[in-house]
Amino acid sequence: MAFTVSDVVPLTQARANLSELADQAKAGSEKIITKNGESYVALIDADRLDYYHRLEREHIHLLLIDDARRGLEDIAAGRTQDADAAIARLQKRRAGKVPPTHAVRKRD
Repeated sequence: MAFTVSDVVPLTQARANLSELADQAKAGSEKIITKNGESYVALIDADRLDYYHRLEREHIHLLLIDDARRGLEDIAAGRTQDADAAIARLQKRRAGKVPPTHAVRKRD
């Protein structure tokens, strides 16, 4: 969404016109409130904020599904190792007991 000059409001002006700005936000306008000339907060309709949050959750779920898909591909390709052994190697490496060349294999 593109913002116009009227969508950018200094904090002092927002304080004086909050009711009007809230009505505009409820009608679909998004306002950027500035403080000392810098973006500070946004004023948007609560339903739109809820929609943005749902989109964010959906995006996170899609990322998790992609991670699971890549994990299943690693299993199918034999790019696996015992978790307890891998953790033990990492702990030894962190303690300086195993050189990095003996660390966990790189993934393809």
